[in-house]
Amino acid sequence: MAKRKKIVFVLPDFTSGGAERVMSFVAQNVSKHNFEVSLWAAGFKKNTTYNLDGLDVTYFNKDRVLKAIPCFFNSIRKTKPDIVISSIGHVNTVMGFLSLLFPKTKFVGRVSNVISVRSNYLNDNEKTFFSRLPLSRFGYKFLDIILCQSRDMFDDMKLNYNIPDAKLKIINNPISDGFKFNDREWKKGDTIKFITVARLKKQKGHERIVNVLSKLDLNYKYTIIGDGPEKEPLFDKIKAYGIEDKVIHIPFTKNVAEYLQKSDFFLQGSYVEGFPNSLIESCAVGTPVIAFKAPGGLNEIIENGINGLISNDETEYLENIHKAVSEIQWNLKKVSESVNIKFNKETIIKNYEDFFNSI
Repeated sequence: MAKRKKIVFVLPDFTSGGAERVMSFVAQNVSKHNFEVSLWAAGFKKNTTYNLDGLDVTYFNKDRVLKAIPCFFNSIRKTKPDIVISSIGHVNTVMGFLSLLFPKTKFVGRVSNVISVRSNYLNDNEKTFFSRLPLSRFGYKFLDIILCQSRDMFDDMKLNYNIPDAKLKIINNPISDGFKFNDREWKKGDTIKFITVARLKKQKGHERIVNVLSKLDLNYKYTIIGDGPEKEPLFDKIKAYGIEDKVIHIPFTKNVAEYLQKSDFFLQGSYVEGFPNSLIESCAVGTPVIAFKAPGGLNEIIENGINGLISNDETEYLENIHKAVSEIQWNLKKVSESVNIKFNKETIIKNYEDFFNSI
């Protein structure tokens, strides 16, 4: 029997977030016959929101990634993994520098956004020690492979970070378990139900969705699932527009699929994305998407008029809402099939397994 490859997944923590969801999902689903999998978190177990049952998880109980560097170093030296795969920018930077000390281990940095664009939309709490210094460009150069979720990310790393093609690999995000199509049909109701699932931060662009909805002359309800630093200014704006009775806020829920299934349209406001999990999950359950044009995989997911509509600005976004509600007879089964054929669990997990076997 061939020796199993030892793989370690490294993150700041396993709180709610796209990178955390994908990394834990991949760790749970790759073949345990071929791979020995561990997860390391700089932070605390109490912050974990994902089910990690059956996985070997180590928490270093540090409140900052910077403080966990000695723990990462000692653990790599002790366990001698074949592959270390990290995600989130400052962790990737740390692993890039640590890779210089462990030449026998392959270090993979999974990029979670189009970095050069996202830097324009950071909240203050996202500006880490590493983001304030020109370290990331050097750190990324030392990684063996940089894993991108979309072509936009690939191009960004190549053009803005001068990473050669040979060190770049694209693997899209998978559709998580539980996001299934329930064989429903599109029917316009008396009240149109909109939904957005995203952390409340500048990058996600909730405020421009609210700008559009304030001008919408339809009967609607808008459910926002997520929490974050932009909550207060966002709801101040909602109140100023006088639409607070139309907005439902749910800071956190484990029943996202159920809310998506009960909604008519998913509203995407992001200025930049990585490869938006909530968007493909919405399509997976058959709920079409109305989005702003933005870098980060949207053009690989949204098929205009089939599973959604892409808008260049707020004026067109408003027009697209009216078009989606009144002009298009959506085939919700095709909405689901449009993403399931490309991003299903089996296909994406096999891509990861083939990738791990190739390095």
